[in-house]
Amino acid sequence: MRCSLKRSLTAALAASFLLLLLLLFLQGGSWQEQDPLEVELGGLAPAMVLQMLQPEGAQRILRDTDDLSALHNVSYHLLAGSLSPHKKFLAVGLASVQRPRGYYLPATLQSLFKQSTEEELQEMVVVVHLADADPRWNMHVAANITHKFAHHILLGQLLLIHTPQEFYPTLEGLKRNYNDPEERVRFRSKQNVDYAFLLAFAANLSSYYLMIEDDVWCAKSFLTAIRKALASQEGSNWATLEFSKLGYIGKLYRSSDLPRLARFLLLFYQEMPCDWLLVHFRLLLTQKDVIRFKPSLFQHMGLYSSFQGTINRLEDDEFQADALDLPDNPPAALFTSMSVFENYKPLKAYGTAEGYFWGKDPAAGSVFSIIFHQPARITRVRVRTGSDERQSDFLRAGVLELGRQRQADGRDCSAYTTVGTFEKGTFEQRGLERGMPGPVECVRIRVTRDQSEWLIIQSIDIWTTAGT
Repeated sequence: MRCSLKRSLTAALAASFLLLLLLLFLQGGSWQEQDPLEVELGGLAPAMVLQMLQPEGAQRILRDTDDLSALHNVSYHLLAGSLSPHKKFLAVGLASVQRPRGYYLPATLQSLFKQSTEEELQEMVVVVHLADADPRWNMHVAANITHKFAHHILLGQLLLIHTPQEFYPTLEGLKRNYNDPEERVRFRSKQNVDYAFLLAFAANLSSYYLMIEDDVWCAKSFLTAIRKALASQEGSNWATLEFSKLGYIGKLYRSSDLPRLARFLLLFYQEMPCDWLLVHFRLLLTQKDVIRFKPSLFQHMGLYSSFQGTINRLEDDEFQADALDLPDNPPAALFTSMSVFENYKPLKAYGTAEGYFWGKDPAAGSVFSIIFHQPARITRVRVRTGSDERQSDFLRAGVLELGRQRQADGRDCSAYTTVGTFEKGTFEQRGLERGMPGPVECVRIRVTRDQSEWLIIQSIDIWTTAGT
């Protein structure tokens, strides 16, 4: 970006901020007393607020990306907000277009900001690509979003951008892969390009980039949970970390990978849907297995699809509203005496691998053991068995045991204490540290009665206390 443009943006922002404070003062209220999500700016019309915050109109920002023609020197319209001179920790990106039914963007933005602390917001920027072909809709939405979220725009926490249609590749006469109707091919192909331009814009804004949709709820303190997940992956060569099991909601990337991902989406924009392309991108970057953290941090809220307004009741049944309550699951080795069905290995119930554990012919005395690498002070354990698809494959009768005196071969403990029983396939108990005299080295699930159904262990969550 040219230095003169940056200076003009800074000056305009400063002037707008002073004008905004003056208006609030004349109303007799202080800024601190206002809810930043419900800033009314003295009843001014949304279009007037947008004009105040962007007095020169939509700024044109050049992004000199790479030599792929459609991404070279793309001129974005910055509809609201200003670029920070410093990189943030996380950029959250979403594209939004006019829906035939339903409008969820304000609720999504409110969830992003309301579920984050002030400290977290200082490390985050939200980028919304208003990508509809109708410029009147884009400006109308920009005005209303600016009116409602002026506080976050002034603090550099929210950017609204648009890519003019002149930079888009053709959306006519596209290949009808998978025998999709022409309308659907055009919709998903444009969606790929929308995200490609968004990714290219966001590449230098932060260290990490989170992809979501414009109709999601967020868990409380999701940024802190993401930071914790990143720490657990330190030193690993991951390409994508996932915080939801739905489509392209909650996909995390290193910002250094965004230019490549943007080019990839643009290169294959007419071939397949975006979420399929994201899988291929992960595999090409040699990450074979999905790395998904559970419970999920993001939930789909929209009832109507952005394509033709069809009803879409898709929900993530592993979503948890409070990210501060996420389990610790200390590093451990896992063993079982049950025969494992195909690739449904024990680690899938405990780690970040996609799926669950599935054991054949559980009998009285069968065990599933977690052997910690280091002793841990356990406060809480939660185990879920069975699944929506295989509802009969849950643990009929069993107990959970905490063990000490790890054996020399590292596969078991010599002394166990039973702390509770499974009820309808589920175990959950808190305050476990009060019943154990010291750190625990093993956690064991033991079947206490034969059952003819196989056993699915969906998830094992373990919380620890300081001093572990």
